[in-house]
Amino acid sequence: MDQKRRSFLKNAGCAALGLGCGFPLLGLGCSASKEGSGGDGSSTSQLAMIVDVKKCLKEEVQKACIDACNLAHNVPEITNPNHQIDWIKAEQREHVFPDQTHAHTAESVKESPVLVLCNHCNKPPCVKVCPTAATWKREQDGVVMMDMHRCIGCRYCMAACPYGARSFNWSDPHFEKDRKLTDYPTREKGVVEKCTFCAERIREGRPPACVEAAAGALTFGDLADENSEVSKILRDGEKNTICRRVSLGTGPNVYYIV
Repeated sequence: MDQKRRSFLKNAGCAALGLGCGFPLLGLGCSASKEGSGGDGSSTSQLAMIVDVKKCLKEEVQKACIDACNLAHNVPEITNPNHQIDWIKAEQREHVFPDQTHAHTAESVKESPVLVLCNHCNKPPCVKVCPTAATWKREQDGVVMMDMHRCIGCRYCMAACPYGARSFNWSDPHFEKDRKLTDYPTREKGVVEKCTFCAERIREGRPPACVEAAAGALTFGDLADENSEVSKILRDGEKNTICRRVSLGTGPNVYYIV
């Protein structure tokens, strides 16, 4: 990280901590950027995903989703578990739903894997703390975006996200030489990245890569459209759906059939 960037980061930190530096870009991060934002739930539509937990118990389904996402976005393979880049991953259920497990929950249930990703919240706390508008919520569909080229690596968004949905590039991203790279842009050391619901595929009218690879385990659509598959599933009285940590008031838009 060069000196200019370090100075910029230092100033941003002072502003975010309320030390009176008067850093002007802090307000920019909380307002609009590019395709519109704010994080106030004002989207004209809201794209959402439904994860069928039972269908995702199969290791081959999890792997297919993760591999498809990694390939689509040039996510590097990093052996150090503390430095891994994860747009979508599997975690134990007790970590995903800590407020819905208890001392008498069966161990097999606690240890069952659940696919997790960015929740594209109605009120994303990550957007409010970003000093450069590197992350913002699109007005047209509610997708919480991430611009890795605008990111200064302050990691305020990572601290603000209660779902651990963001990753930091501790080293220069690298890729296997024999791996077929996509057109997705590469990034550099010192920036944050996360799931964007495959915004580049949405633009082309295609579903996210993980949904396409999930063989029916994931469902994607617009909650504002009562005829969309996600709306139909959520209205289905025979299916019990929950979200992660709804008590926090973020309004997550990834639902789980349990």
